[in-house]
Amino acid sequence: MKHVTSRQRLVRITAAILVAAGLPIAAALGQTTVPAPQPVESAPLPPPFAAQPAPVPAAPAGPVTAPPDPLPSVASPAAAPPAAAAPAPVQTPPPPQPVPPATTAPVVDRNATLAGKPGDTMGVDTLVLAPKPALTISGQTTWDKGIEILAGIFLRLEHDAGRLGLKVAGRPLTYFAETDDIGFRYEAILPVDRLPDNATQLGDVRAGSTPGGNALRFTHKSPYDDIDSTYEGITAYLDAKGLTVRDQFLEEYVGDLKDPGDAGFEVNIYVQPR
Repeated sequence: MKHVTSRQRLVRITAAILVAAGLPIAAALGQTTVPAPQPVESAPLPPPFAAQPAPVPAAPAGPVTAPPDPLPSVASPAAAPPAAAAPAPVQTPPPPQPVPPATTAPVVDRNATLAGKPGDTMGVDTLVLAPKPALTISGQTTWDKGIEILAGIFLRLEHDAGRLGLKVAGRPLTYFAETDDIGFRYEAILPVDRLPDNATQLGDVRAGSTPGGNALRFTHKSPYDDIDSTYEGITAYLDAKGLTVRDQFLEEYVGDLKDPGDAGFEVNIYVQPR
């Protein structure tokens, strides 16, 4: 079958109409002008599967009520400050351990006297002597050389104390064991902080103690050459009090024996009742 275009179909239809109307086909065709086709404005097709707007429901019949009041606007809280860094955990120190009491060595005073400072304004004190550790040397000398001999012996006792690891703990003393017109027999005594550990190292030095017990103390403050006048005063005092004492007596040298001629030379003299 021959293919008929749309233009040919249109001509045929027109000719048929003209024939029916009694018009000559040639004239009709000569007078009829087919306008040129106009451009077609094509609208873009909607995208496939485009979302359709939801249908708006019809307002219900009846009285219209006012919408409820809007909720009061709540102000948004201010931005919270950044949280502070958490403090580091505190380390609890361990409980203190008991500290044993410190064992402090007693203070050693090389200038200490047997009974402290004199307390009686008249220069006489009644007291009790407490024995103290001491190093001693015994000997005999004459009165004219006595103080010189004793000064040398005390220097030796101090040297021996240092050699034995001891500390001098008081003023030097002389115990007059026996006296006569020419001289005296003595025991030189030097107080120390303790007795030596090894007696074999002493030689002719002995470990002993200072005298102890009840005593009367008299004080001499004058050159040592004038000490006889002090002893005369002691004898008078004892006679006046009716006191009987031992024949032995003890001198404690508060002053330095290197200068017995000093006007302020001081000596404590101890006598002990029987």
